[in-house]
Amino acid sequence: MRKKFSNNILPIKPILFFLIFIGAGNLFTWSQNDSIVLKNKDKIVGEIKSLDKGVLTVKTDYSDSDFKITWLEVISVRSEQTYLLTLSDGSRINSTLYTKPGDTTKVTLKDEFEFTTDIKNIVYIKPVKNDFLSRFVASISLGYNLTKSNNLHQFSVSSNLSYTAYKWLFTAGFNSVRSNQDDVEETQRTDANIGIKYFMKNDWFYSTSADFLSNDEQKLELRSTIKGGLGKYFTHTNRLYFGGGFGLAFNNEKYTDESSTNRNSLEAYGTLMLNIFDLNDLSLSTDATLYPSLTEGGRYRLDYNLNFKYDLPLDFFLKLGLSYNYDSKPVEGASNSDYVFQSSFGWEFN
Repeated sequence: MRKKFSNNILPIKPILFFLIFIGAGNLFTWSQNDSIVLKNKDKIVGEIKSLDKGVLTVKTDYSDSDFKITWLEVISVRSEQTYLLTLSDGSRINSTLYTKPGDTTKVTLKDEFEFTTDIKNIVYIKPVKNDFLSRFVASISLGYNLTKSNNLHQFSVSSNLSYTAYKWLFTAGFNSVRSNQDDVEETQRTDANIGIKYFMKNDWFYSTSADFLSNDEQKLELRSTIKGGLGKYFTHTNRLYFGGGFGLAFNNEKYTDESSTNRNSLEAYGTLMLNIFDLNDLSLSTDATLYPSLTEGGRYRLDYNLNFKYDLPLDFFLKLGLSYNYDSKPVEGASNSDYVFQSSFGWEFN
């Protein structure tokens, strides 16, 4: 037998619905009350999601896709959220953002004390949230090339992952290229890396990483390089990053030559890296690392990478890349250098 509820209880439903609606509305309003004013006096109200490489990303309730705004076009910003901020001098702080009346192109921040800085001095913004996934950035890209004249098929896959915390950055990457051609043995080149940077004052940082490479052209079954050292960003702005580093590396190599050669060596290393992104939807990144051996006289290695990336709507992108490796003392029968060109289409999750 079903119980009958008294009519005076029925109004609870609309009351609960009303309370939920109001609560959700307050939550939505809180997440959408960041305001940005541009040089042309346009005002955008929404939720600041990030600032990276000179581009501010804002989510609004009146657009299906996020707004992408050139940071140097912003003259005023106000938000009650707490952010992880990086300044052009390398300082990293947790703070809210607001522009005081009359302080156009300036932002007031609070760290241990309150201070005001030019908007252009802020080069990185990320909301401080408790959820783990909000600190990740990941991307994956696929490529396929066909050369009809010699029936050359080339397939590539690449992925990258990073996690940003207050004082450190974790990165990982994977890249593989497989080539097939008539009457020629299949070749493959695969590399992977994992690394951590710990940031200090004045744009200095400690870094440690592990790099892995397998390359049929150089008869290299596996090269494992563990390195650690010190680095610095010489220029760190909303237009480009330029930095370098140095340290020591331990190198272990296994080859597929007739002697199945194994090598162990201690190396020094020096690296330079450049990232230019004030090119509308196009960005350029390049890095070169030289490894002079400390235990094998006269031997040195060079790794070089160059990438062009063109951003498309909905976080998709096109990418062109070049990777080059050189070894002054290869094993017998192996090439002293190898390079690969890649074109790919990918998607980034942030």
